[in-house]
Amino acid sequence: MNPSPLGGNISRIDGRAKTTGAARYSADYRESDLAYAVLVSATIGLGTVTAIDTDAAARAPGVLAVYSPFAPLPLHPVADDALGENYRPLQDREVRFHGQAIGVVVADSFEHARDAAAMIRADYQSRTPRTSLADAGRGTSIAMPESGNKTVLAPGIASIDDALRGSEITVDTVVSQLAQHAAAMEPHASVAVWRNNLLTIYTGTQFPGRAIAGITGALGLQPEQLRIISTYVGGGFGSRVLPWTDVILGAAAARELGRPVKLVLNRSQVFSVVGHRSAVRQRVRLGARADGTLTAVSHESDAEAPAVGGWPLRTAAETTAALYRTPNLHVDQRHVTLDTAPTWAMRAPNEAPGAFAIETAMDELAVATGVDPVELRLRNYATTLPGTDRRGTSKRLDECYRLGANRFGWSARATTPATRRDGQWLIGMGMATAIYPAAGRSANAVQVSFREDGTVLASTAVMDIGTGAATALAIVVADAVGLPLDRVVAQVGDTDLPEGAGAVGSRATGSMAPTARAAARAAIGRLTDAASTDPRSPLAGSESPVTYDGGGLRTSNGSLNFADLLREIRMEHISATHRDEATLNPSFAAHGFGAHFCEVRVHSLTGETRVSRFTTVVDIGRVINAKAARSQVVGGVIFGIGHALLEANPIDPSGRFASSNLADYVVPVNADVPFIDAVCLDGDDQDFSDVGARGVGELGVVGSAAAIGNAVFNATGIRVHDLPIHPELLLR
Repeated sequence: MNPSPLGGNISRIDGRAKTTGAARYSADYRESDLAYAVLVSATIGLGTVTAIDTDAAARAPGVLAVYSPFAPLPLHPVADDALGENYRPLQDREVRFHGQAIGVVVADSFEHARDAAAMIRADYQSRTPRTSLADAGRGTSIAMPESGNKTVLAPGIASIDDALRGSEITVDTVVSQLAQHAAAMEPHASVAVWRNNLLTIYTGTQFPGRAIAGITGALGLQPEQLRIISTYVGGGFGSRVLPWTDVILGAAAARELGRPVKLVLNRSQVFSVVGHRSAVRQRVRLGARADGTLTAVSHESDAEAPAVGGWPLRTAAETTAALYRTPNLHVDQRHVTLDTAPTWAMRAPNEAPGAFAIETAMDELAVATGVDPVELRLRNYATTLPGTDRRGTSKRLDECYRLGANRFGWSARATTPATRRDGQWLIGMGMATAIYPAAGRSANAVQVSFREDGTVLASTAVMDIGTGAATALAIVVADAVGLPLDRVVAQVGDTDLPEGAGAVGSRATGSMAPTARAAARAAIGRLTDAASTDPRSPLAGSESPVTYDGGGLRTSNGSLNFADLLREIRMEHISATHRDEATLNPSFAAHGFGAHFCEVRVHSLTGETRVSRFTTVVDIGRVINAKAARSQVVGGVIFGIGHALLEANPIDPSGRFASSNLADYVVPVNADVPFIDAVCLDGDDQDFSDVGARGVGELGVVGSAAAIGNAVFNATGIRVHDLPIHPELLLR
């Protein structure tokens, strides 16, 4: 039996292709007779297009077609239950947000299309858009059943306000943050090809099922008429869950013109056409005894909800409502309708802002009670989901606290803020909890094939958005069939393959792994059955059963490897497909957990904040690939650094985002990031699946910004509630 790669430090199987430029992303695909499309964007925030002058563009060199609300591409209406945007582009003259597509130019080259698009002039009747969350007031409570809004009260307690009034110590914290953008490295792009009323689209997507539903719904197709190829994706972070208007318009133009069409958004258009994380303000109120034991927790939020539709931001449902033990709990998540660009999930979409709120409030409670922040969390440790008797499939958060504190050197933290200095630098430490839901496993299917060339092919339509899904698939199958990793070929990124798990919600690997293991075992069963029953098999007719081990087949009277068997019985391959509905026992709750520990240095004269040390310990069940898991945690913490110190995009009164490129929208770079000590506990979670692996990708994002904010308070004595933490906020 070969050593198993499961849990090892495995380099990605697609690493060489990516680092040498051999990997082909969506815009790299070329088709004969390819045309190029460019979107024309609205320059007002709300109103109506009264006229649009396309004459010069239509006469420009190389132009094939110009589409607008006055000459639209035919599209079907949005279904009532569709996710995301609630309108179709170019189907009316309404402008719903700044940057909305109001035209498409198609030409024989990108340069011709771009230059012609710049010639188009639109006249508008504009109205004043609603853009300010601060001016909008209280929102409307989310009515959806799964929203997480609830109130749980102890016997004799009439309301959450009564519970708070009756508490010995209370904390009342209001935090806010502006819109944020996923801004993945690869701009959104598509190449649409029609052949015999069948559509193939090369485009980056995270969730094949959602993408197929969105595209076929817009174009009036049946699902079997669409194939999506997404072999390599240059980042998603939620922004590629849905097909946005660029993909739909490109495919519609290709159908009208009868030739392939490529459409690539420029970076500015990515910031408006593609959904962003909602701006949100939150209020957390905590009631506690003098020793820090919680008696009441209330979490309310008001989040941007564009009139065009988008992601229903729920900051507390899987953070405050799931994290700490309390007899009284109140969650009210509300939406505020604004005339802004669509919102959508951005990595740890609800949990990153939600954790900043609750973990900032918990740090304030630690200060108010004089209890160490780690000890405070242990005193309020929940062994079941608050308000229920549902225990977690596995929970080792207490180990994360203790191991993280020890590795980081938490005992050296100054209990009095603003007392540690190194010259002009103030030094502080902070910590916070990470939690991310793991119950959302995706239904999926995997096919495993033993092939006559001595390799094993594992196939599923999961899209690898850079998280290492293809490598994880190969690892699980190599472990299941007992072969070296280099003899397993992973095939992903194509909807013609068996149904893939969605690369969303940190669920791809956790969903796919048990399915892949079951498919491999089924393929082994078919292999041994063929070896024992096919008359051409040298092992047929043996008195003892055929057994399989590490690629070899054996009975009492002989042995051979599976490649030789396939050649003997004249078969190119033996395959099995397994489909998993991925249901979880409803008596369990499933989450990933972690603990962040951070040290910052704040310059006393300039307010510059530098993250100098960071330790994160996570509990994710079984680790499939230790190298990839650690990288995911590190990437999540870097997201947290951006969340805490850099990322925000104000919307001006016209409805325009202030930042629409990667120079103005600031994200962390190498100089902003210290060494991050990321540790994954070695474990298993059999109640979650027989592989025992939960998701990791988004866990590192949750709470890392709060750990930084708490460290800034410890360094300076200044509590910043409005993200990001800019120097001027500390100098005031």
